Formats: sequence, structure tokens, C-alpha cells
Amino acid sequence: MAISPQVFTPRKRYPSVGSLISSKLSDLKLVQSLLLLAEEISVLKPFQFILKRNSSSIIRKSKLLAILFEEFVSNPNFFFPLTAVLCLEDIYTVLKRIKTLLEHCSNGSKMWLLMKSESVADSFHQLTVQLSTLLDILPLKELDLSEDVKDLVVLMKNQCCNTEAFVDPTDENLRHDLLKLLDWIRREIVPDHSKLAEILEKLSLRDSASCRDEIVRLEHEVHIQIYENWKSEAIALIGLVRYAKCVLFGASNPRSDDRDHFQAMNIPADFRCPITLELMRDPVVVATGQTYDRTSINLWIDSGHNTCPKSGQTLAHTNLFPNLALKNLIAQWCREEKVPYETTENQTSFKATKMMVLFLINKLSVSQSIETANRVVHDLRVLAKTDSDSRACIAEAGAIPLLLRYLGSENPSLQINAVTTILNLSIREANKTRIFETKGVLDGVIGVLGSGATWEAKGNAAATIFSLCAVQSYRKKLGRKIRVITGLAELVKAGPTNSKRDALAAISNLAVEKETVGKLVEGGVVEMALEVTEELAEEAVTILAVVAKRGGAVAVAAGNQVVPKLALVLRDGTDTARERAAAALVSICRRGGTEVVAELAATPGIERVIWELMGMGTVRARRKAATILGILGRQAAGIDGDPTAEYWTNIASSGTNLQI
Repeated sequence: MAISPQVFTPRKRYPSVGSLISSKLSDLKLVQSLLLLAEEISVLKPFQFILKRNSSSIIRKSKLLAILFEEFVSNPNFFFPLTAVLCLEDIYTVLKRIKTLLEHCSNGSKMWLLMKSESVADSFHQLTVQLSTLLDILPLKELDLSEDVKDLVVLMKNQCCNTEAFVDPTDENLRHDLLKLLDWIRREIVPDHSKLAEILEKLSLRDSASCRDEIVRLEHEVHIQIYENWKSEAIALIGLVRYAKCVLFGASNPRSDDRDHFQAMNIPADFRCPITLELMRDPVVVATGQTYDRTSINLWIDSGHNTCPKSGQTLAHTNLFPNLALKNLIAQWCREEKVPYETTENQTSFKATKMMVLFLINKLSVSQSIETANRVVHDLRVLAKTDSDSRACIAEAGAIPLLLRYLGSENPSLQINAVTTILNLSIREANKTRIFETKGVLDGVIGVLGSGATWEAKGNAAATIFSLCAVQSYRKKLGRKIRVITGLAELVKAGPTNSKRDALAAISNLAVEKETVGKLVEGGVVEMALEVTEELAEEAVTILAVVAKRGGAVAVAAGNQVVPKLALVLRDGTDTARERAAAALVSICRRGGTEVVAELAATPGIERVIWELMGMGTVRARRKAATILGILGRQAAGIDGDPTAEYWTNIASSGTNLQI
């Protein structure tokens, strides 16, 4: 909520005079624009709760100005001296600022307006002073105005001559009460609920819906502020409103179309970390060229891994390089979608969250109603999506064992909320251990994966498996469970696209472990991946490449139409898909037997596709393409009487001389 040069963020500057009105406007057009602007301000409603007198006063002055401008407009032949024109242009600028101030205050957060009431009151005062100055220098004697209008202008000048900004004592007392509540929370004292309700009532925050709207407005404040202390204030208020919404108005009522905030916004795939599937805050590039969120990839490396999570390649080094271009794109997207991007720690907000979580957990532990449980679990689900502190509070309060009982619920909405809450909690590394080691929870998630009531529940169960796979020891244990593999494979075969992606990501992570590959082959993963190469080529060929590299090359080579399908991806896929298709072909050509190589050599147009990949593919794709050429050449050279032997030998020879 931008307010004034003192309260607006620097990027919310007032427009210059030249940007507000055209220098070529005639005198008549100028006064018509002034009349229209004054009338637009006049119809705005004064604030009902905070700064009521300030807003009423400036709207009333605009109504009086409209009478002056109306007299100008009613006489098309009115003569304006140059000094009057310059004065009127400046009045237009001031009125534009007044309108902006009123609209921002009306549409912004009520709590934020209350916290900044003194600054906003000063903004109103400064604009009034500017208006008074311009009315003083307006050459009334040179303007042919009626005596009534002249008296009106004199009246306005007298009304504008107040020397101090006015702060309503009622507003100041309410602000003091709000600060006191924040101080209680900061000191971990449970606020007086009656006092909390009184403050919200005075701000017209009377139900869950109005509190949700207030939280959205406060989140916008966090996004637009550049001063850390102001961001911190807004975050503290968000924590307070969330707590108040929970304890005063009860848990939310989930709607049938309710989805997680980020899911509803459809985060671009390139902005998600391949490890957590969350929006990346600090994207970095590893040795293989893949991008991950810094926190996630650091945890991956620190846990003993030396491979790239997405491609399975061995990392030549563990240096991380900031992906500044992607970070700028993500920041721009966040600004457009009004998503807070940079995080600011705030102890008051954290303690308010802690109190709210304890309230919800206590309510859930004694709940006998499915409807009440669904509302509470839904609130935990939303809160667990918010930030790491919230995920820590929820897990430490003992939510995971309570959620277990609802994984097998016959109520589809409750089951979705329960498994999604566990998914959101699993994003935090410490919570992975809690989930894996809490008796019955993992089996409950696997049960949802295999026989969940909805595709959404199954997809989120698959995403939970994917998240847990970030820990190597858990990934090995999950890879030994045939129920996990068959459940993921069935989801890929029959589920909707989003759920298929979640399942494929989990399978790709499981395939990193060599000892798991045999289980994946037994579970039908190779045929499953081949079935979806047209729909989800990049994900499918990644699995084929990893399985082939980790000891399953013979099984991949035996797959139905594997060579033609990989050749098609090699020709028409994305750069990443082509690279991984080439990697898969190298593995199966080396270990799958001469029949595979012969089938690839006989594929129409394959030589052109390989040459194109060597010329325009990624660095790794070029190396793989050169390797394929060598394999084809050696195979052809070793077959007596093969008419293509000389051809492939020459190509292989020229390919090895390329600088790639």
C-alpha cells in the first residue's frame, strides 16, 4: 500500500507533471481534466475505521474544488493567464496524488494502515499544505469568477491552513493496543482473546474470509517494501492475523476446488527445484549444468552424494555457481504474481505461528468430528506450505502421528489434506526423519499411493516419496519396497499428467541406486516409461537412461520398440530430452547386443539426426552422439559383406576428429 513520498517505497514515485497532463492541452481541456479528477475524488468514500477525519476532510475539499472547475468549464471562452495555467497544472498533480493516496489506503491492509497512521496522516497534511499554497498563488483577481466562487476559494484556503497533521486519538489508542498484542506474542504470552477480537472488530475483520483477505494484503506489503524493518513489521502482522483467524473464527472450511496457493498459480517448471519441486529462492548451477535451489543441493551433497540428482551423472566437482539470469526471472515472476520472494526472519511471527499450531494440534487431538478434523488438517496443510519455520513448528508439536489416522480416511477431502500436509512437512530435511521413523506413516503414504480415493491424493503421495528419496538411506529402503514401485508405475500409466510427473520424478530418484534397478525392472518401469515417451518424453527417457546406466541396459534394450522411440526423441525432443535419449542409446548399444546396434543403424535418417545433435546439442549430447557414431562404425566394420560398413566407418572416423 503505497502512501506518500515518506511512506511509498522508492519505486512508487509520484508521476511528474508532464506525465500527468499533455503539454499540448488547451486551457479548456485542462480544466475539464481537473473537473473530472475532482469529481472522481469526490465520489470516493471516506475511511470507515482509521484516519476517518483526514480522508473526509480532503474529499470535502475536492468537492469544493469541483465547483470552481465547473465554473471554468461552463464558460468555454474563459481566459487564463499563464500564471493561472501553471498553477492549475500543479493543482492537477496534487489532486492526482490525493486520489492515489486515498485509493491505496482503501485497497491496502487495514492493520498496516493503522501501524502507519501517523505517517499517512502526515501525507494527508502535506498534500493539504501544497493545495493551500497553490490556492494562495492562484490569481483570482485576474479570473472572471463569480463572487460566490471567489468566496468558496477563500473558504478552502482557510480550511487548508492547519499547521499540524491530525492523528485521531482513537486511532492512536487502537494502534497502541495492537502493538501491545504484538509485544505479548514476542514474549510468548498468549494474547487476551477478547482484546484480540475487539481490535479485529474495530478494523472490520469479522470472519475467516476477511482475515484471509487481510493476510493477502499484508503479504503484498512484504513484497513491495524495501526496508527490512518494515518487512519485519508486516510479517509480524501476518502471524498475528493468522493466529487470530484460527482462534477466533475456527479452522477453514475447505472448498472442493481448493488447491495450494502455488499450485493454483502454476509455477513454471523451470522455476521449481528438481529436488523439492518448490519455487527456487537461490538457484545455482552444478557441474553437470543442472540448476537446483542452493539449500536443497547443499543438503544433497552434504549427505554424501557425488552425483547430479536429476541426470545421475557423477559430479566432476561440488562447486555451485549462482544462476543470476534465472533468479532475476523468478523475482520478476514473483512481482507479477504478488508472491513474496525474499524471506525475512521475524520472531514475533514465528511465535504467533507456534501458538497457532499448538491451538490446532490440541483441537485435532480431541476432535471427534470428521468435518472439524478436515478443517483443522486443511489449515495445517496451508500453514505447512508457507515456510520452513511453520513446518518445524507443526512437526515439533506432534502433528505427524495425528495425521496418520486420516491417511486411510474414507472422506476424500480429508485424505487429500492429510497426505498433502505430510508432503509439505517433508520439504524440511529434519521432518523427513520424523516421517520415515514415525511408525505407520510411511506405510500410510504408500497405501494412499496405491489405493487413494483420488488422483490428487495418489499424486501427492508420489511427491512425498520423491521428497523422502532426497535422503540416500531412505531412498535405498524405499527402492526395496515393491509396493512403492508398482504404485508409482500404475500412477504413471493411468493418472493425470501432473500426477504422472510426480511419479516419474520419484522413480527417477529411486533409479539412482544401482541395487534398486532390478526391482524397478521387475515392477515394469521400463515398459511404463516407453508407454509415455510421447506424452512426457523428457521424464521418460531420463528414467530409461538412468536404468540403462545403472545395470538395466539389457532390460531397456529388450523393451518394446525402444530403439525407434528413442530415435524419435533424439530427433524431435527438447535439448534435455535429446541428451538423455542419446545417453540411453549409448548404454543399450554397448550392453544390449549387436541386434540393438543394427536396428539403430537401419533407422531411416538416423545419421542426419546424430550429425545435428553433434552440431547443435548440449555439450554432453555432442559427446554421446560422437560415441554413438563410433559404435555404429565399429559394428559396421566388423560385419563381413555389410554394404554400409564403409559408410559408417567413414562417418565414425570423421566424427572422432570433430572438435566438440
